[in-house]
Amino acid sequence: MQAIYTIGFTKKPLRKFLTLLREAGVDAVIDVRRRNSSQLAGYAKKDDLACILELAGIGYHHALFLAPSDELLDSYKGKVVSWAEYEPLYLRELEQRDPIAEASALLTQYQRPALLCAEDEAKRCHRRLAAEWLAPQLGNVSIVHLR
Repeated sequence: MQAIYTIGFTKKPLRKFLTLLREAGVDAVIDVRRRNSSQLAGYAKKDDLACILELAGIGYHHALFLAPSDELLDSYKGKVVSWAEYEPLYLRELEQRDPIAEASALLTQYQRPALLCAEDEAKRCHRRLAAEWLAPQLGNVSIVHLR
């Protein structure tokens, strides 16, 4: 693995989503959402996405250990904490969980894994924070945000 990719599904029709993954050569999508079964997720609802990706020859895994806690997610979505406050709180959760062994075992199975979340842009999404936290611990791999 030389890179960790990230992608959000919001504002992307399915065709564009799959095209981005294929053009980047992504071989697995690592779903880092806490809540991935909402009807609002459309094609990215967990079971539907797993089926779509399987048909496209791309692996799928739900990595709950990289998702924010319910409490933190609710605080951010409810505007109790700002993004500036969310970032260090999420990173603290990762440090406390210390999921590096679990993440390494999962991510190193693939040549080009992509962390998935809902947000269109990585700038304000925990998938970016997770990738930035993981990259140096996995051998200083690069991070590529698919848009």
